Amino acid sequence: MAGIYIHIPFCKQRCTYCNFHFSTSLALKEALLTALHKELESRNQYLLKQSVETIYLGGGTPSLLSADEINRLFDTISNHYTIHALQEVTLEANPDDLTNDYVKSLSSTPVNRLSIGVQSFQDDDLKFMHRAHTASQADYAIKSAQDRGFEKLTIDLIYGSPHLTDADWKQNITRVQQLQIPHFSAYALTVESGTLLHHQIRKEKLPPLDQDKAASQLGILMDTAMDLGYEHYEISNLALPQQYAIHNTNYWMGHHYLGIGPSAHSFDGVSRRWNIANNALYIKQVLTTTPQPYFEEEQLSAQDRLHEYIMTSLRTQWGCDLKKVKENFGQSYTEAILDSATTHLQRKILQINNDILTLTREGKFFADRIASDLFV
Repeated sequence: MAGIYIHIPFCKQRCTYCNFHFSTSLALKEALLTALHKELESRNQYLLKQSVETIYLGGGTPSLLSADEINRLFDTISNHYTIHALQEVTLEANPDDLTNDYVKSLSSTPVNRLSIGVQSFQDDDLKFMHRAHTASQADYAIKSAQDRGFEKLTIDLIYGSPHLTDADWKQNITRVQQLQIPHFSAYALTVESGTLLHHQIRKEKLPPLDQDKAASQLGILMDTAMDLGYEHYEISNLALPQQYAIHNTNYWMGHHYLGIGPSAHSFDGVSRRWNIANNALYIKQVLTTTPQPYFEEEQLSAQDRLHEYIMTSLRTQWGCDLKKVKENFGQSYTEAILDSATTHLQRKILQINNDILTLTREGKFFADRIASDLFV
């Protein structure tokens, strides 16, 4: 099974923390959509005729597309890919876009899952992040989607921001359960180069982010979510039992995926490809009558693939399977990983059961460091 990701690189405004590729101008929207159709058509052999299980429209802000534009993209997909096994079709959406009329129009598309960029249910926090919606709009958007039959919902939340108290953070998590949302993602606020947040901190208009506060709120996330019945099945993702995100879980499981659009990434098991992060150049190179490169590519060594498996698998509740490592990479790698894991096992931040390494609760605070220590 494989997945398709389509990047829609447009937003109404720039959030303070965001370093994703997008433009606040819609001037190139029509040309960009034409290029997306062309890339979908030209790369239909990339997945080697694997059945497509998931499709994910991300961004940017895909909810800037009309239902008709979404349907035309799916017409192209259905004409060029095998989609009889399609299970999950996700559209990222901002709360202020999810009006009753727009949600109703989405019901006429193949979209069966909405990922809503709530970020916080606190208005002060939303203003700080320069979000375009209010807390009440977030509530309204979620309820509107549910009223229209969208049972598969996920929202994004951000913790560790200067205005977010521990009490407010716990209230945000509790609100997820009150609204009967089956899945949510929670990310620590980070300072990325080139963002407005980075500029404000560098110019001392804001103090540096408090890492201890972020760690404390990660602990609150784990404990509160567990009490409410959510599984912390991946470092940044939580779900009610069996309500996992199929598309993202397949990423972590090493399934193949095709990325369409500016800055989109693709993976076929042995190589990784990423498109240029420039809307105008992407459009020009894709639509030219003479084929022009619009991506870069790297072949992954066995060690690269092993490191990626360790990094992604350790972030999940299913862990790093040493039997799989032995089968795919050899006994010597398995022994080296076990040797590197010894200290972490003794500190009880890593545990092993049936040859599967998983992070303990305390280990989740050090996930990236532990993974890199296991690289061989």
